[in-house]
Amino acid sequence: QVQLVESGGGLVQAGGSLRLSCTASGRTLSSTEMGWFRQAPGKEREFVAGIRWTGAGTNYGDSAKGRFTLSRDTGKNTVYLQMNHLKPEDTAVYYCAATPWAHTYVPTTRQEYAYWGQGTQVTVAS
Repeated sequence: QVQLVESGGGLVQAGGSLRLSCTASGRTLSSTEMGWFRQAPGKEREFVAGIRWTGAGTNYGDSAKGRFTLSRDTGKNTVYLQMNHLKPEDTAVYYCAATPWAHTYVPTTRQEYAYWGQGTQVTVAS
């Protein structure tokens, strides 16, 4: 069983920054892709960013490009999402996710991720 725990969410003003962390535990070889999704009330869960298990490749959703940066620390079993220039429309619950097996690309759909964290709330005030 793979367990994912997010942290770092909170309330920030528009234009501010937050860094989200996701730590994985359980029976894992740390050889899968990991990503972040977000879901606002009344909306579908949206892909934000993903990273290869090697850390060599990343993929960002359109809303995140140029503002968010995803990194991975394999030794700590942790991924980080640095979010800068936050906007009110970034307000959502952010979920960390992991794929059930390694890929040769960064998955971008929620169907490709099997393990999910509990979510952390990010609220951006105008």
